[in-house]
Amino acid sequence: MSKDIRIKKGLDIKLVGEANKVTAELSLGSVFAVKPDDFHGVIPKILAKEGTEVKAGEALFYNKSDERILFPSPVSGKVSEIVRGARRKVLEIKITTNGTQEYKDFGKVDVNSMSGEEVKNHLFNTGCWPFIKQRPYDVVANPNQTPKAIFVSGYNSAPLAADYDYVLSGKEAELQAALTALTKLTDGKVHVSVGSSNSPLKSMSGVEVHSVSGPHPVGNVSTQIAQVNPINKGEVVWVVAPQDLVVIGELLLTGKFNITRTVALTGSKINEPKYVTVVAGAQISDVVKDNITNDNTRIISGNVLSGLQVDENGFIGYYDNQITAIPEGDDYELFGWNKPVFNKISTSRALTFSWLNPKKKYDLNTNTNGEHRAFVVTGSYEEVFPLDIYPLQLLKACMYKDLDEMEGLGAYEIAPEDFALTEFICVSKQPHQKIIREGLDLMMKELG
Repeated sequence: MSKDIRIKKGLDIKLVGEANKVTAELSLGSVFAVKPDDFHGVIPKILAKEGTEVKAGEALFYNKSDERILFPSPVSGKVSEIVRGARRKVLEIKITTNGTQEYKDFGKVDVNSMSGEEVKNHLFNTGCWPFIKQRPYDVVANPNQTPKAIFVSGYNSAPLAADYDYVLSGKEAELQAALTALTKLTDGKVHVSVGSSNSPLKSMSGVEVHSVSGPHPVGNVSTQIAQVNPINKGEVVWVVAPQDLVVIGELLLTGKFNITRTVALTGSKINEPKYVTVVAGAQISDVVKDNITNDNTRIISGNVLSGLQVDENGFIGYYDNQITAIPEGDDYELFGWNKPVFNKISTSRALTFSWLNPKKKYDLNTNTNGEHRAFVVTGSYEEVFPLDIYPLQLLKACMYKDLDEMEGLGAYEIAPEDFALTEFICVSKQPHQKIIREGLDLMMKELG
């Protein structure tokens, strides 16, 4: 099988506000938060109550269904507040720092001499296990199952996404240590995808490297799994993001849980798009301080297609390495449906002209340009959906909760982010990612 992954179906959404390759190191903020909702499907059991002093790397809570899976504090300080919602659901665990980082020492290890079980236990004890996610269901990996392969996507094709070649530069030792550890956890291969010959992941040993090319969503790991080693019923594939590999690798080499990320500040509402170095869970106001236009602005933790809307008092997601700020689309455009459109992206050629200038960058807002309505069968989803799946039929199966049909249509292979593009071009304005997430949750509950 070819090591190259090429797709033709998809859509590159080119926006203004790409981060310049300049990195600023921000001072450690005062308040951080870990949000259990970032770990989908996890029911937290609190270990560190309000007032507890913690070091970076000490566990704040564990997963109710498996107490080995710990979720550590990103910083040292005091647990200042546990924010709860309806039925006392834990929404946020806030930690107030004193301006310095003190790490819990887990000790250096020689990953080359460790067995698979020793690696797994070390990831449990250090709180690194949540970095490993699984297909099917796109949740934190079940350690009781053995994956047939592990995938790392070293190329992010989402709009304004952080350039992994730049972000990972100089982290080769950490990446190699983490990848060596992953090879101990599967009897199959560890597959690493890169977007260029400059990627630090290109030279990694012990793994199978693939070159990817094509439009978004070629960077989505589901697209790569489908091309290299598709998932069948009963099979499991694990997935790790590159920036999480760095955290795992540094922990193995130094014994410190250092979840410092290089975050891309992007979007037309960012005054100076660039990269900043921050600790996961940092407050948005500290990250975008004096670098954002607060005039009718939507702030997104993540990319514009699959990120989460936050405000300046919110916190960056645990897995995110991008903050996007774009105009809020709360205006009404008179007769917007009945006149030529030059300033928007569309896959249709009906009075739209973005296809004439594919390299043009757009300043898009959040306006959906229409209202929610029943599904209209246009055949447009298939144009941007590269997986060998019928997207409309799968969406409908999730809506009417037909588990057999969901299985047959390939629900084991997908994650909500795979339907971000179909949601973007949907003339019916249906929430595709929400529909898929609810469908996967139902399958996980009923089928395990």
